[in-house]
Amino acid sequence: MDDAAQTGPLGMRPFFFCGIGGSGMLPLAQLAQGFGHEVAGSDRSYDQGRTPEKFQWLAENGFTMFPQDGSGVVSANQTLIASAAIEDTVPEVARAKELGCKRMTRAELLAELFNDAGYSIAVGGTSGKSTVTGMIAWILADLGHDPTVMNGAVMKNFVDEANPFASARVGSPRIFVSEVDESDGSIALYRPTIGVLLNVSLDHKSIEELRTLFGNFLFEAGCAVINMDDEESRFLAGRATQKVTFGIHHQSANITVEPESIEQGALSIRAVLLDNRSKEVFPLDLPMPGLHNLANALAAIAAMSAAGIEIARSVYALSRFKGLARRFDVVGTSPSGISVIDDFGHNPEKCAATLRTLKATEGRVIAFFQPHGYGPLRQMGDELAQTFARELGDDDITIMCDPVYFGGTVDRSEGTERIIKLIEDNGGSAEHIATREACGDRMVELARPGDRIVIMGARDDTLSAFAKSVFERLK
Repeated sequence: MDDAAQTGPLGMRPFFFCGIGGSGMLPLAQLAQGFGHEVAGSDRSYDQGRTPEKFQWLAENGFTMFPQDGSGVVSANQTLIASAAIEDTVPEVARAKELGCKRMTRAELLAELFNDAGYSIAVGGTSGKSTVTGMIAWILADLGHDPTVMNGAVMKNFVDEANPFASARVGSPRIFVSEVDESDGSIALYRPTIGVLLNVSLDHKSIEELRTLFGNFLFEAGCAVINMDDEESRFLAGRATQKVTFGIHHQSANITVEPESIEQGALSIRAVLLDNRSKEVFPLDLPMPGLHNLANALAAIAAMSAAGIEIARSVYALSRFKGLARRFDVVGTSPSGISVIDDFGHNPEKCAATLRTLKATEGRVIAFFQPHGYGPLRQMGDELAQTFARELGDDDITIMCDPVYFGGTVDRSEGTERIIKLIEDNGGSAEHIATREACGDRMVELARPGDRIVIMGARDDTLSAFAKSVFERLK
């Protein structure tokens, strides 16, 4: 890494990450350390003894860990990295304010690092960001371009003993690939060389707000890569000054597939890819299932095409793409043929994609869903209920526990019971069981040969351990 990258607008100030173990904070902390900054942090889960192996790894790899009591913030020279939603009463925030420390959100720090790169690729959209970011990162790395990557999920191609939590990759600071978030409006901070728009649908903001954010994102990108299958994305395409389009069903897109060539398997999908610009065709064999992942692959290939990389080379790299942790991650299949799948699905579109993938092959589905907060459940509960009722069949069942809650002053007056009733009102079969442990008991009780049990939810690292525990009981 050159000196200019190390002494950019952030200088070499030490960082203190409040919530360092989070899926967004941990990879950013890895990048900050990889770029030469001293990094320390605290986390409520660390204090509670949750996921101890993660915090042990952090401590063993040069990240100084502190309890979340303010004791790690000791100097005005430190920059506090904390979510904008973190309350001023949190000890680190109060201590940083007392000392006069600079405070930045996760997105502000990421945007500074990202915008300082010479060549940058940002992946935006309601669903699929992490997978497409991982695909682009793998193509670039496989071709020797050594990208720096910020992702919200562990990228299996980059996992090794030295970095089991490979949701980030420290490479050249001149080539930066990152997923960018619209939920907090921070997508407006990025100025990408290439901006990828996957889809626009209800999640944390209204459709009107999302149209403004994503439209501006396309306008700011040097070249926009746009999903023409998505009505909202297609509507916004006029905001782009230069673009490459893709789509499975939109046959006039620059990058598409021959519809009759699509072959879906339980763990893979194949298709003949067509470049409408050159009229060339390429066989695409993706070792992960689902039409949504075929669309993700087209997005990554289109982005690489915009960057000047030959499609044949992208296709070959993706044939060896291992996927991401908690993205249709098959934990295992029991001797009686019951499969357990760990998945990040947490909003209507992500859940629908996972459920459609499961229903593309035979077998009953037992869908467990842990809402990732009371606020999101109020925001998208109606659409979630419609999704589970619509995508699952008469023999399938949805099981939901109470929303995850790690403390704070959030309104908890409206919970899972309302969503269960809505699923039933829409013709689905669903059960509310308050605790996750009791949900596990119920799934093991219900499971029969040929079933697929999918564990869905976000913002809780212990869900993977829960999925493994369910599978162990079935073995």
